[in-house]
Amino acid sequence: MRILVTSALPYANGDIHLGHLAGAYLPADIYVRYQRLKRRDVLYICGTDEHGVPVTISAEKKGKTPREIVDQYYKSINESFKDFGMTFDNFSRTSLPIHHRLAQDFFSRIHKKGFIYPKDIEQFYCTQCKRFLPDRYVVGKCPKCGNDGARGDQCETCGHWLEPFELIEPRCQICDSVPQKTQTRHWYFKLSEFQNKLAEWIASKKDWKETVLTFVQGWLREGLQDRPITRDLEWGVPVPLEEAKGKVLYVWFDAPIGYISSTMEMSQKQGKPDLWKDYWLDQNTKLVHFIGKDNIVFHALIWPAMLMAYGDYVLPADIPANQFLNLEGGKFSTSKNYAIWLPDFLKEFKADSLRYALTRNAPEARDTDFTWRDFQVWHNNELADILGNFVNRTLTFVKKYYGSSVPEASSFGERDNRIFDLLKRAPEKIGTRIEHFEFKNGLQEVMRIAQEGNRYFDHEEPWATRKKDEAACARTINVCMRIVTALSAMIDPFLPYTSRRIKDMIQFEPEGWDGIAGVQYARSIGETSILFEKIGDDAIRLQSDKLKKEMIDLDYFSKISLKSAKVMTAERVEGSKNLVKCQVEVGDEKKQIVAGIGKDYEPSDLVGKIIVIVDNLQPAKIRGVLSEGMLLAAVDEKGTVVITTDKVVNSGTQIR
Repeated sequence: MRILVTSALPYANGDIHLGHLAGAYLPADIYVRYQRLKRRDVLYICGTDEHGVPVTISAEKKGKTPREIVDQYYKSINESFKDFGMTFDNFSRTSLPIHHRLAQDFFSRIHKKGFIYPKDIEQFYCTQCKRFLPDRYVVGKCPKCGNDGARGDQCETCGHWLEPFELIEPRCQICDSVPQKTQTRHWYFKLSEFQNKLAEWIASKKDWKETVLTFVQGWLREGLQDRPITRDLEWGVPVPLEEAKGKVLYVWFDAPIGYISSTMEMSQKQGKPDLWKDYWLDQNTKLVHFIGKDNIVFHALIWPAMLMAYGDYVLPADIPANQFLNLEGGKFSTSKNYAIWLPDFLKEFKADSLRYALTRNAPEARDTDFTWRDFQVWHNNELADILGNFVNRTLTFVKKYYGSSVPEASSFGERDNRIFDLLKRAPEKIGTRIEHFEFKNGLQEVMRIAQEGNRYFDHEEPWATRKKDEAACARTINVCMRIVTALSAMIDPFLPYTSRRIKDMIQFEPEGWDGIAGVQYARSIGETSILFEKIGDDAIRLQSDKLKKEMIDLDYFSKISLKSAKVMTAERVEGSKNLVKCQVEVGDEKKQIVAGIGKDYEPSDLVGKIIVIVDNLQPAKIRGVLSEGMLLAAVDEKGTVVITTDKVVNSGTQIR
């Protein structure tokens, strides 16, 4: 049997954070590493999701093209995944021609079969931006929880799925104006026609996670509705219909097809263009999708329905979706920059320390919380004091008292045999946990071996028997080296870098997963080093403080150009009570700045003032009015105070 593993394609509009890792990526990597150690035919596929509204919004906010954004983040995401130890067989991109062709083929074939149809609907249109607004371009108050800032597709605060028209006080995310309902045409996928077939298919998945089944069955009970699969965007996969010119495929339809196109790309790279068919068209393939719970509906209902509609392809065998990892009591939020980003983390700490913490605290059945203090405790008290301590004390003893050669043992006693029995049963025990996606429990089984090793070492007291019973000392160290050797392989799926270091130190490579039951062991050791240095309080305090305020360095600050500016004219923006439009003089240059200070200032009060502005801010439209900079102001509960100079200075003077 072949095993095909995928992780949800990350959006190429930002870096990977710890919440992403805990949900879709680290669990998959552990599973794949284990399957490879079992010498099974397993393929691990992923790539960046480079279309859709998140990318275009990010591009507009940063004044870049979508291509510039996805190129930047593809590189960053790919590199940080490699540094973290991810072992993809292929990491692709949905902006590649191979993906566009396949996505259009999916649309065309499903459309030809009658499962896609056009429908005239009302959609928000922004008269200021002069375009129809995809769902994420519309923001407003959530009708469920009242959060102001909910998107037209989902509320980040309560997680409820939304449609743009459900939002209270909707507005355009780009220019902040109120959009108008306007008629347009989109193409819909007949998801409703697959209700019974999907229900029957889901009913056969007795061994799926209860949280996944409960979620999916809830959707089926409510009744599946047809879903729009086109969007009014310039960036994306063009819809292959003449009458749909100017429209692109909706990202939820386009993205999962990326699993197949990534496999195709891998096949082409290997010079075996038909290899992908062995995994996607062979019904004996076990297809496993690792995702977070926010992707369950797409992978467990919509994507299988697409595959059913197209025909030929294998359906998912399992979808072990994880719940959410929270951060210091709050939700990870890319938009609010409340996150721990993987590239930043790896500059300060080792990848295996994070892999351990995220697995130990995996949100497999419920939401969990990451805190820096927990991370420190788990690293110091468990990785360093249990696993690292046992390996270090054993190898140090061999090096110091046996000249780096592992002693032979002439006989073994009852306690030794209990250790052998523990090692014999461990691979199957840990493997069963991994096979059932219980990675947290699997890791606990591994750490139990290290704990038993420390207990055995303490009980046998080799430091004492070395002087009074050399045979007993040799036996103890021989057994400990068998434990170290077994641990070097058992931790491989979870802590690959640590596994590699131990194997290098003991100069031994256990043969696969089934050969690590204590029979094989290293006979000599090479250079040794401490596996895990303790993490101090100051390092953790520094990271905790970063969550409270975002730190920037001098290089970053030096890019900000602050200058004095003289306000020449000021007036309220039409239709707004708070926005004031100012014409300012910055040396020989004239600029227009829009600021939300109308509640505290009459426009006429600003004329003639020397204010401080950010002079090199990317121009943007606010309520459809161009703003070419930003004035500085202090804001507290009493209101807003515009920052001015206490003495008269020439406009255009650099502020340092």
